[in-house]
Amino acid sequence: MSFRLVLLATAATALAAPVLADEVNVYSHRQPELVQPLFDAFTAETGIPVNVAFVDKGMVERLTAEGSRSPADLVMTVDIARLSEVVNAGVTQAVTSDALDAAIPAELRDPEGHWFGLTSRARIIYASKERVADGEVTTYEDLADPKWLGRLCTRPGTNDYNVALAAAYLAHHGEDETRTWLEGVKANLAKKPEGNDRSQVKSIWAGECDISLGNTYYMGQMLADPEQLPWAESVRIVFPTFEGGGTHLNISGVAMTKSAPNKDAALKLMEFLASDEAQAIYAETNNEFPVKPGVARSELVASWGEFTPDSLGLIEIAKLRPAALKLIEEVNFDG
Repeated sequence: MSFRLVLLATAATALAAPVLADEVNVYSHRQPELVQPLFDAFTAETGIPVNVAFVDKGMVERLTAEGSRSPADLVMTVDIARLSEVVNAGVTQAVTSDALDAAIPAELRDPEGHWFGLTSRARIIYASKERVADGEVTTYEDLADPKWLGRLCTRPGTNDYNVALAAAYLAHHGEDETRTWLEGVKANLAKKPEGNDRSQVKSIWAGECDISLGNTYYMGQMLADPEQLPWAESVRIVFPTFEGGGTHLNISGVAMTKSAPNKDAALKLMEFLASDEAQAIYAETNNEFPVKPGVARSELVASWGEFTPDSLGLIEIAKLRPAALKLIEEVNFDG
């Protein structure tokens, strides 16, 4: 075969072959092992590879410094405050998608399309099975009751999850009552706030305190860890409510960056993350609540019981976060 015919044959083969897929680059606050099963499923379905950079701190600073040269297409994070921080920094773009709007309830996505909730989790109370009776603690307001003096453990008050809870309390009760509540909760602490949600449950197991604040999905993580299994078995989950309200929820979510070099592929990934398949993976792998109506919780999560979510909008919580943080610092909660 002549050289010319070889070139023609090669060109014909190339045209007949599938076009190479784009890629999606994700900056994630979430631990890689929590999101990799989702990306693997997306790649298997679409052929589009997903590259993940775990960015624990400085997400906004990194995106701002990179500007239009940023390789990131999507940002995935936990907590409405972090999502709002990214949006307010001007490093995201609005997304229009009928699929996302149909899958995700309006209260769990930005009205302007800058962020979309993917999963939710409740801020609950872990209570000692041995030392706390059923019905002994039922509301967030209860945590300031003097009967819990020296019996309460929590991670730092300045942690994002506790700031969001304080912001929700502020929305329900106002500044003066929230300050009084924070002072009461601080007075009830068995020890200085430190560690994470799981270490508080360990403290209950060790007899250092009787109740603690935590996110629901940590129970699933503890049950799956042989070392932490005894901690989990020493407590039960209580879904507290605000007086006149429901149980505080927060979300994990996604936003498209302003630079997004692979915009079309990134949108496909966003829509996949809101699909029945991905929501079911979230439910089974991460022990979180799916945001898409009709997708069942995992059997384990369902076993923790039913609850009524608080109706307070996440946007309002995000707006009140600075004021809540100021109150936490004023009472020297972590001091």
